[in-house]
Amino acid sequence: MTATTTRTTIDLPAGRIHYRVAGPEDGTPVVFVHGFLVDDTLWGDVPERLAADGFRCYAPTWPLGSQPEPMRPDAELGPRPVARTVLSFLEALDLTDVVLVGNDTGGAVCQFLLDEDATRIGRLVLTNCDAFETFPPFPFNLLFRLGRHPVVNNVAMQPMRVPWLARGPLGFGPLARRPITTEESARWLRPGLSDAGVRRDTARFLRGWRSRDLADVATRLHRFDRPVLIAWAPEDRFFKVALGERLAATFPDARLVRIDDARTFVALDRPDRLAAEISGFAA
Repeated sequence: MTATTTRTTIDLPAGRIHYRVAGPEDGTPVVFVHGFLVDDTLWGDVPERLAADGFRCYAPTWPLGSQPEPMRPDAELGPRPVARTVLSFLEALDLTDVVLVGNDTGGAVCQFLLDEDATRIGRLVLTNCDAFETFPPFPFNLLFRLGRHPVVNNVAMQPMRVPWLARGPLGFGPLARRPITTEESARWLRPGLSDAGVRRDTARFLRGWRSRDLADVATRLHRFDRPVLIAWAPEDRFFKVALGERLAATFPDARLVRIDDARTFVALDRPDRLAAEISGFAA
């Protein structure tokens, strides 16, 4: 069964958010939060697989460096403000009892969201992502520091115009077990390489980042007492499985499942397994 996907936009206080939606309107809402320098395609066809199971799936492209258009010039950006943008998305669509799914930097955004206001969240799914003092892991913390100024950000990203670099060991390559395609890397990088407004937003996001902030949030994660699924790829080079185990131990109602043959981008490597785990968990 294939679910029909619609692409649309919504205007929020921070700016216009592009998203894709699939599944019956009365289905349990599942909202996805991707990581830094990727877009909604990071989730592959996981939203459509879940939609075929009866869930209403929303996969937005958040202002994390690859959004199709800049945010408003006065928009506050940074991990916590992006979490507030996710909240405003839920509020604008009046979504409740949401299954919130995060990956990579998006997992950190989900944790900030819980710290802000968890009333609309019914369940949480965290795949390989930032947590505690790992925000982000080496060497990406160096990229975060370099990218705080639009000019420096632009210079640092120029080598990524070369396709084999962008999808190779110095680019997205180590984040997935299966090869990243030229089309995928080009799509993720094009907004920042071609739009000065997006580069401005990226620099503002990075200026709002503090590596210690997520460890502070972790001291309050135990307050979220609803079900949590930690779906972790042990082969990840950057987010080790011990980090997932530590997250699972932090929440009062959490369980950890290991997803083999995958790395950070679990949804691209194992969309079948991830969708099945989320479907069983949220049913």
